[in-house]
Amino acid sequence: MKKFEEKTIHTEEIFVGKIIRLQVDDVELPDGKIAKREIIKHPGAVAVIALTDENKIVMVEQYRKALERSLLEIPAGKMEQGEKPEITAARELEEETGYAAKKLEHLISFYTSPGFADELIHLYVATGLTKLEQPPSGDEDEFVELYELTLEQAQQAVQEQKIFDAKTVYAVSHLQLEMGRSATR
Repeated sequence: MKKFEEKTIHTEEIFVGKIIRLQVDDVELPDGKIAKREIIKHPGAVAVIALTDENKIVMVEQYRKALERSLLEIPAGKMEQGEKPEITAARELEEETGYAAKKLEHLISFYTSPGFADELIHLYVATGLTKLEQPPSGDEDEFVELYELTLEQAQQAVQEQKIFDAKTVYAVSHLQLEMGRSATR
């Protein structure tokens, strides 16, 4: 038995959308009491720390309706059914930025909001970028503007809350740590 396990007694699917599903589970708690859990089911996603040869971070600015504002973010997107994360990473990088990567390396995978969602993001580092002459078209309802920021500019954008999402803040923090390690070697 898993520590503090909550056994599912009943699941009711409330909503099925293009990206997510919402369900309400009745669960038995470790002390025998019954509780409800609202859970968002997500197919998983990827995010890409794309670095140019000049060590600039490729980012996109896009409007996020849930926050009613635009954010600077690393390229990211939802995995398609049965798609391997590295395939999604390459596709999203090309669609959102027009860049292809010679090297795509998995860095880490993490859950975004485990209190209510099962979304798992696979984070990649892309290097050896080349601009595609004819990049694939992205999602028809997605409007983005491309930016290339130095680490210092990205850190400033975090301070100014222009970068305000966990995956991108994590990416900037990771790069800051890596560059700090490189400087001490």
